[in-house]
Amino acid sequence: MAVFRQFCRSVFGGQATAELTLAQWDALRLQVPLMYVMLLTNSIILAATHYAVAPHGLTLIVPGVLTVLCTLRIVIWMRDGKRPVTVEKAKRGLRMLVILGPMLAVGFTWWSLSLFPYGDQYQQSHVAFFMGITVIGCMFCLLRVRQAALAISAIVIVPFLLVFGTAGEPTLLAIAVNMLLVTATLTVILFGNYRDFAGLVASRTAIAQKQAETQTLLEENHRLAWLDSLTGVPNRRSFHETLSACLEEAGREGRTIALARLNLDAFKAVNEVFGQFMGDQVLREIAQRLDQNKPPHSFFARLDSDNFALIVTENTGSKNLERLGKRLGDIVNQPITLVQGTAHVTASIGFAASSVDDTPETLFDHADYASWLAKRDMRGRWMIFSAIDAHDLRQIRRMEQMLHAADLESEIYILLQPQFDVSIGETTGYEVLARWRSPHLGEVSPADFIPMAERLGQIGRITQVVLRKAIEVSKTLPRGVRLSVNLSAHDIGSDAAVDEVIALVKAADQPTRIDFEITETAVMRDLHQANEAVSRLLNLGSRIALDDFGTGHSSLTHVQRLPLHRIKIDRSFVAEVTTDSTSRAIVKTMIDLCRNLGMSCVFEGIETEEQLEALVGLGGTVMQGYLFGRPMAPEAALELAARPGDGKRNDRLRQYGTTS
Repeated sequence: MAVFRQFCRSVFGGQATAELTLAQWDALRLQVPLMYVMLLTNSIILAATHYAVAPHGLTLIVPGVLTVLCTLRIVIWMRDGKRPVTVEKAKRGLRMLVILGPMLAVGFTWWSLSLFPYGDQYQQSHVAFFMGITVIGCMFCLLRVRQAALAISAIVIVPFLLVFGTAGEPTLLAIAVNMLLVTATLTVILFGNYRDFAGLVASRTAIAQKQAETQTLLEENHRLAWLDSLTGVPNRRSFHETLSACLEEAGREGRTIALARLNLDAFKAVNEVFGQFMGDQVLREIAQRLDQNKPPHSFFARLDSDNFALIVTENTGSKNLERLGKRLGDIVNQPITLVQGTAHVTASIGFAASSVDDTPETLFDHADYASWLAKRDMRGRWMIFSAIDAHDLRQIRRMEQMLHAADLESEIYILLQPQFDVSIGETTGYEVLARWRSPHLGEVSPADFIPMAERLGQIGRITQVVLRKAIEVSKTLPRGVRLSVNLSAHDIGSDAAVDEVIALVKAADQPTRIDFEITETAVMRDLHQANEAVSRLLNLGSRIALDDFGTGHSSLTHVQRLPLHRIKIDRSFVAEVTTDSTSRAIVKTMIDLCRNLGMSCVFEGIETEEQLEALVGLGGTVMQGYLFGRPMAPEAALELAARPGDGKRNDRLRQYGTTS
């Protein structure tokens, strides 16, 4: 009984997959009509051979009914075979075949055996041949649907064996035995063929799924390669490809395109206030706004971080670009609502229209320079690259080449500017200032080459040279006089750069004679890294000053979290201390803050006696500016420091009542 149940599950069990069902239907839509044609042909021939000996009901009426049924099935299969088929429709068709096939088999078997008693031995043999060839033909045509094939063969073979095996004629018995063996062989072939067919379909399905997965992976790789993963807009790679194609097409057609570079202003402050996660949300929002509102036939991309670009292929005149700049600026400037509050962001935008000789690199360079000018001079606005800018840019690029090739050890030199303590009437230290004298360019302003060195990644080399020269000078200064060396964002932004600074200071005879000044801008990049760098520098015995205090973002946060010794008040507050009551109040607050925190306070940019008097009246003591000395060569500073009293000492002491 268990063997029988296992056989039934093997024959009729199992749920065909959608792919197997469709494959069965696809194979049968041609084979089943041929099977019905075979049945009709054989039936007509059998009826014709028995027409003279059998009743007309068996030779005309029954074959006619079977012929009509078979013809209808042929028409239905031919019609459905030309139409697209769904899985459900294919399943219904196969179920109908499994049901109607055995029913027709019953009809043909009954009709065939009804003709068997009529006629001679040849006509009886024809009946046997008809039934045998019909079974074989049907099984071959239905190889892909084993349930129908097995059902039809069983319906035919069982009555066939009973009738022919019990007829008492050895020849008919032999035919019955042969029929049984052939059917059994065909059944084995049927199972093997069906198994191979199902396996082939499964293999083909697996290959198709693998191909689909591969295609999905390729599409994902393409998305990652050409789209920005954070914002979903095209990325830098896609931008450069598109820019080259647009510029080439514009050159062939004799027209111009324009490139806009957008850089968000002070975006690091957004990350610092709201966190990086919310900062990413701001970037996504701005990118989507710009992408959705870009001009027709333009291309928008995110280049990196808070930098975006827009390729404009139409309406590239100056007036149109000005209107576009205003519109883009307004789009960026719209408030962005976050969980913690509302973020306000602006963008500095630089436009550059292409010319005949422009390459993608030069056009990008022009737009980038215009964006830099906008950020420097017109933050939150836009600027269009002009002929004057082209001249300046050539000079800058030449300066960059000279800086790359410069022998910094011989071309970089230092000047010292005194820091005067009016409470004791002495110069207590000097700020070390870097200067560049190029053999090709002459004297280059630090306002030009310092930002350039930071942009080109050369600032670390300059810091090394300046620090070495400052250490040598410190060895000859009177005891108690200290030198302050400025460190850039690069210098405190990486452990390797800090290691180089520490190594130089440790190699000096008097490491504690060197102090360091860092700007709020440098601290803002990574407050945690800045804190670690400052702590390591403190271990040298150096002191740390926060430069340009009051001009950066979240200044009190930096004062609170960094181990500082001194704060340098920016010259912008000093300039208005004699004329603006608000500036005086702010300066007084800063002085009190430093006193309460146990820090010293240095005022920069003192140029007039009135400024000095006002600051001293508010409680200031340490001053730096042209009033006390311009930047001077180390030799002049040493000479000044070697005097019994410097040139301003006695006057200052008498003026502020520090002498008896």
